[in-house]
Amino acid sequence: MQRQRDVISNNRIILSALLAFLGLMAAFAQPLNSPGPLGPPSDGPFTQYHGTPEFTFVRMVYTGLGPSGYYKAWYTDWPKSDRQFILGVRRLTNIRVASEPRTIAPTDPEMFDYPFIYSVECGHWNLTEQEVTALREYLNRGGFLFCDDFWGSWEWTNFERQISRILPGSKIVELPMSHPIFHSYYNINRIVQIPNVGNAMYSDQTHEQDGFHPHCRGIFDERGRLIVIINWNTDLGDAWEWADLPGFPARFSTYAYQIGINAIVYAMSH
Repeated sequence: MQRQRDVISNNRIILSALLAFLGLMAAFAQPLNSPGPLGPPSDGPFTQYHGTPEFTFVRMVYTGLGPSGYYKAWYTDWPKSDRQFILGVRRLTNIRVASEPRTIAPTDPEMFDYPFIYSVECGHWNLTEQEVTALREYLNRGGFLFCDDFWGSWEWTNFERQISRILPGSKIVELPMSHPIFHSYYNINRIVQIPNVGNAMYSDQTHEQDGFHPHCRGIFDERGRLIVIINWNTDLGDAWEWADLPGFPARFSTYAYQIGINAIVYAMSH
């Protein structure tokens, strides 16, 4: 019960901060077609935050190899992507974010101290039974899982297989654009497919494999709380990572920051 209280306590603490800065939305919010990326400027160091953070960006370390089979899938875009996202959250909100992102395994008891977990390349999950059990407990106790950067039918099939081990009997649904997660901070009215940086810079192609259409799907618990958001056939992490790259399309980084920030606000206030 102590760990359950930890997650709920963190939610309440951050919610109070969120309520304080939501009044600044009009000043910070920019439309999706605004000029320039919403990512951090490239001409400055990664500044340290020395106060007590209200939010820590945490990436999940899990069992599974990436598409090439030669590196750990969880490691994709680490650590620059996560650091860039932190800088964007600082620039666009007044959330007191921990200076450094963190990585954590599902089997680490400290995971329950963090109400929001990011997972990348989820189509390559090959979770152990211990990881499955820990993730189920985490989600049932109030945690929120943000899935990103996996493509095509093969990876989707594997993801479905793995998530059904974590949440047996759960139903994956397409999130309607009217869902509060699309309007918790920014008003998002369409799903944008974000390609890898190579395609974004040098090609008109935005898809990989047979992942022609982007999707934003979710899983709800029995009380109707959204506990997993699934960004499939898109690569938000690359748009965070390369937001400071001259020539990187602003429409991609803008959407990536908007949906990421919306997810944080939603997760911490529900």
